[in-house]
Amino acid sequence: MNPTNDPSLTSWVKSAQGSDFPIQNLPWGIFSTEGDERRRAGVRIGDRVLDVDALQEAGLLDAALPRRIFATGTLDAFIGLGRPIWSSTRARLSELLHEEVAILRDDPVLRTRALVPIEAAVTHLPVSVGGYTDFYSSREHATNVGRMFRPDDEPLLPNWLAIPIGYNGRASTVVVSGTPVRRPLGQMKAPNAPAPSFGPCRKLDFELEMAAVIGVANPMGSVMTVAEADRAIFGWALFDDWSARDIQAWEYVPLGPFQAKVFASSIGAWIVTAEALEPFRVDGPAQDPAPLPYLVQPGAMNLDVELEVAIRPKGASEPTVITRTNFAHMYWSTAQQLAHHAIGGCAMNIGDIIGSGTISGPTPDSLGSLLELTWNGTRPLTLADGSVRTFLEDGDTVIFTGRARRDGVSIGFGVCEGEVLSAPVRDGW
Repeated sequence: MNPTNDPSLTSWVKSAQGSDFPIQNLPWGIFSTEGDERRRAGVRIGDRVLDVDALQEAGLLDAALPRRIFATGTLDAFIGLGRPIWSSTRARLSELLHEEVAILRDDPVLRTRALVPIEAAVTHLPVSVGGYTDFYSSREHATNVGRMFRPDDEPLLPNWLAIPIGYNGRASTVVVSGTPVRRPLGQMKAPNAPAPSFGPCRKLDFELEMAAVIGVANPMGSVMTVAEADRAIFGWALFDDWSARDIQAWEYVPLGPFQAKVFASSIGAWIVTAEALEPFRVDGPAQDPAPLPYLVQPGAMNLDVELEVAIRPKGASEPTVITRTNFAHMYWSTAQQLAHHAIGGCAMNIGDIIGSGTISGPTPDSLGSLLELTWNGTRPLTLADGSVRTFLEDGDTVIFTGRARRDGVSIGFGVCEGEVLSAPVRDGW
C-alpha cells in the first residue's frame, strides 16, 4: 500500500476526520479568494483549501519544483512534471498535514494564510481543456437507449462489444461546477411532424459521468498500451455532459451528436488523483467476447465510486435524490477508452479529458440520465416538493456527488452542479 493511503493516517486539521476530504484524499483544484484574486493551486482537506502556492513560497516544498508553478492559473504545468513529481508532492503535503508534524500546524501565521475556509474559496476550471472526448461505455445505458429507440432490433449495435464507442466533444464549453447552463436552441422534429421546427430544447437532460484528466501527453502518431494509458491518467472528477435529447434525435443520423452536446459540459472543481484511488480498483464486468489484444487489461481497471444525482427546483429548500449508481459498472474502463483513442495515432495532451459516458447500473434506481429514469418522458418522476419532471425545467439545479469508501475512509469528489437558465431570445426566430 502507498503510505499516503494508509487508513490509519489522521490530520491535525480536525474537520478532515470523517469527512470526504481526509488526509488520504488531497484532491487538486484551482481557487481564488475575494482578498486575493490570483488563481492558484490548492488541495482540499476537510472544510479547508490548502494553498499550495503559499507553501512553496514558504519553502516547505521540494526546492527542485519550478518557482511559482502553483500560481499559473491552472494545474497544467504541475501535471506536466510527471507522475514521480505528482507522487512526491502529494507525499509531502500528506506529511505536512499529519497530526504529529508541527511544521505547519504550529506556525499560526502561515497556517492562517495557507488554510482557506472552503466558503471563502472561489473555484475555477482546474485545467486548460484543449481536447474532450466522450465515450458510450455503460452496457446498461447503451442497452436502455437501444431498446427505447430501436425496439424491434437488437439493443446493442454489432460494434459495441468490440470497440469503446466515442465521439469528439466540444472542449470550449467545458465549464467548472457552479456555472449556470443555458437551455440551448435548435432544430427538432417530432416523429409524426411533417417538417422540423426551431426553438428551445424541450427535453433537456443531464448525463452522469466521470471525467479522466490526461496527465501524460503522447505525440501524434504514437500509441499506448492499456497499461500505459492507465498510468497516463492524472485523476478523475465528476462530470455532467448535458444533453438536448430532442435536438439530438433529429440530428444524430448519420454522424452522431452535434448541437445537442456542444452547449455545456460541467466538470467538478476537484480532481481526485489516481494515486488516492488506488485502493478502490475493482474488476469491471466480464467482457464477452474477449477484446482484441490491444484492449486486454493487465489487471483491475475499474473504480468503486458511489455516485448520486439530485435535482433542486428553483425555490425548493431541499434537493431530491433521483438516482444512485457506481462507476464500477462501466463495461469499458477509462484505460481501455484512452488506449483505443490513441491507437489510431491521435495526440493526447495534458489537461485533455475523457468522459466516461453515461454511468447506469442494472436497477431502475441506478440509471444515469432522465432519458432512462423517465423512459423518454413516459414515466414522470415526482420530486420532494411535489413537482413532476420528465426532463429538466428552467431554474432546476442538478447536483452530482461521488465518493469511494473503504476501511472507514471516504474519498470524496465534492459536487458538480449547474442551474438551468432559460434559452436566449431573438426577435423573429
